[in-house]
Amino acid sequence: MRPCISNIIKWQAGLRNRSSASCEIMSFILHKGSDGPGLRNGHLDGTMSKMYATSCETFPADARKDHPVSDMLVDTFGRLHTYLRISLTERCNLRCQYCMPAEGVELAPSPQLLSQNEIVRLANLFVSSGVTKIRLTGGEPTIRKDIEEICLRLSNLSGLKALAMTTNGITLANKLQKLKECGLSLLNISLDTLVPAKFEFMTRRKGHDRVMKSIDAAIELGYSPVKINCVVMRGFNDDEICDFVGLTREKPINVRFIEFMPFDGNVWNVKKLVPYTEMLDIVGKQFTELQRIQDHPTETAKNFRIEGHEGTVSFITSMTEHFCAGCNRLRLLADGNFKVCLFGPSEVSLRDPLRRGVDDDGLKEIIGAAIKRKKAAHAGMFDIAKTPNRPMIHIGG
Repeated sequence: MRPCISNIIKWQAGLRNRSSASCEIMSFILHKGSDGPGLRNGHLDGTMSKMYATSCETFPADARKDHPVSDMLVDTFGRLHTYLRISLTERCNLRCQYCMPAEGVELAPSPQLLSQNEIVRLANLFVSSGVTKIRLTGGEPTIRKDIEEICLRLSNLSGLKALAMTTNGITLANKLQKLKECGLSLLNISLDTLVPAKFEFMTRRKGHDRVMKSIDAAIELGYSPVKINCVVMRGFNDDEICDFVGLTREKPINVRFIEFMPFDGNVWNVKKLVPYTEMLDIVGKQFTELQRIQDHPTETAKNFRIEGHEGTVSFITSMTEHFCAGCNRLRLLADGNFKVCLFGPSEVSLRDPLRRGVDDDGLKEIIGAAIKRKKAAHAGMFDIAKTPNRPMIHIGG
């Protein structure tokens, strides 16, 4: 007898609610039928559906032996926060519709933003406490004039294992060689469409050809994989999903399909959301050799490979299947505010006490207290949509 879909959903939800087993045991490729996306007569299709085992999202019990982390970075749920995202600027050379309202956003005056020295000091404090990966975001990080110096200084911090960047790729091609020499080791490039006219509509700017040039430049310089972040929106680019997957056939590209998320000013609507199971169904029907990859416990994406393809495909399911139990991420905003959850409105300033002369021990107390207040999971997508937060360009991609 085939399992009823409602029972499976209840079973999965029960697992997620167990603090000791906050683990996604399986996900399903669901096929469209008379009962809507993902259903066929209220059941999983016994022939076409596939199960994919995933890694438990809780961090292994012996993780601290391999990754010594200061208590400052450990929350009340035992999560070890070893990944810091630093927004270098609120400014951007695009105006993406899901990132900011059409009228733009009010930007913090330059004196209110962290200086290079302040960024490095705070980053060193985090790294010396156990952070091993830093990602530079924005706004658009490459428009910051001292981006090369920042990369060089951060990459030389003792204990840092990876320096990453998320960029829109508009000016990247001309700067990437230098950035790599300065220690930039990982790269994500945002691209939501392969159609130039759609690109101009979505970003309210030209530049599709420059982004494609930056992707090619990254591959030529040896970045592998080059990660492509694609926010999928119904009625805009959901018809291009398989075209994006095609990019992975002969190039070391990891296409990352991201569920549309609500932020202040981006006019989020659930009707625009294309859920993970639907995207997976679309890909699985055309690329039948899709295979699940075992993920690291702190991985935000569900990762897949396709037999014969050099690259890979991933899905970031923040809205429909959260990964909060394995979250190891912290955020330092361009204005110096510290944020422990992307969707949580709570922030605490590190800039103000730093400028008042508070020493490292004092700053660590502020950081540790904020991390200890981190909740077990963020709210559901409808509650997130109603909760005041900042526009994405203020938070950092």
